[in-house]
Amino acid sequence: MKQDSELRNNLKSMRTRLGMSQQELANLAKVTRQTISGVESGQYAPSVAIALRLAKVLGCQVADLFWFEEDLLEIEAVLAKSISCSQQQPVSLARIGGQWIAYPLVGKDAFRLEMIPADGKINSLSNANTVRVRLLDDIDKLHNTVVIVGCAPVLSLWAQATERWYPQLRVQHNFANSMAALHSLCKGEAHIAGMHLYDPETGEHNTPFVRELLAERAAVLITLGVWEEGILVESGNPMGIKTVTDLVEAKAMIVNRELGAGTRLLLEHKLQEEKLPFHAVKGFDHIVKSHQEVAEAVVSGIAKAGISTASIAASFGLGFVPLHSSRYDLVILKEYLEEAPVKQLLGTLGNRLIHSQLEVLGGYDTSKTGDVVATI
Repeated sequence: MKQDSELRNNLKSMRTRLGMSQQELANLAKVTRQTISGVESGQYAPSVAIALRLAKVLGCQVADLFWFEEDLLEIEAVLAKSISCSQQQPVSLARIGGQWIAYPLVGKDAFRLEMIPADGKINSLSNANTVRVRLLDDIDKLHNTVVIVGCAPVLSLWAQATERWYPQLRVQHNFANSMAALHSLCKGEAHIAGMHLYDPETGEHNTPFVRELLAERAAVLITLGVWEEGILVESGNPMGIKTVTDLVEAKAMIVNRELGAGTRLLLEHKLQEEKLPFHAVKGFDHIVKSHQEVAEAVVSGIAKAGISTASIAASFGLGFVPLHSSRYDLVILKEYLEEAPVKQLLGTLGNRLIHSQLEVLGGYDTSKTGDVVATI
């Protein structure tokens, strides 16, 4: 094999969507792992025999795996996030509300557990927020993409399980806190927003925030699950923390979430209930941006406590002090409900496997999973 500078491939994308390692694919195709690595990186062009073997193992045509640069289509897409460098920037793509949306794969947005394969690369800038994207994958596959925005780690689990049942369906999970997810939905950057915001004035979850932000747009709220939110503490709770007042009295260092996060609102609400100023809590302005980062801060000793969920505490072997049962809802604009990819994804909420996966995490009540709890 030798390098061909014009040959492109999406071997890594096909392999990772099927949950295969490089070694597993190599074994099935009867080649070395180094061969798979070389082909994926573009360092080597495979022989006809190897290309046929790879296509057979992956259940596709050779043309689905390999193509020449000059044969790539270009589309116009709206950037979901402004970036400083546009030329040749890799992006993932989805069709939402009649237009293509490009999500720059930059920094943490380029990773889940490993780097995310790109769907295309920016070829030119049309104006401040519109770009020309040269595709790296079949446009028909990109049409079959559902975009979910939210902070719950279980969204990724749900996405992966669904893709196993529907191999042609792509579920893209973009990370954002509850309020940011709702804004993404409003701006046409997502099909579904996941959120867990509690309004103490009405005693309602999520619905007041959706009504206020969506204004005249029609939407439905479907429950993914009810989870326990509370204080993550060191294993065994050596400081004896039971309330947010205890955090203040013990001068325990915490980490907090950013504005718009449901757990930050919960902490603020509990402090107001106990008539404590926000900054009475040491570390109130020490911000981290995910449930996992809260747990990691406590595990590493950077903080003694933080607000997150029972399932996160269990995953990291931490102590947990429950404060509130919060409903995690999926917000979907009605105009998207009849789209085939969205229907396929939402249809899996009744599957027992999804319920089992939520239950095994701990701290989730699945009795209302899949229920439509509000229509806006």
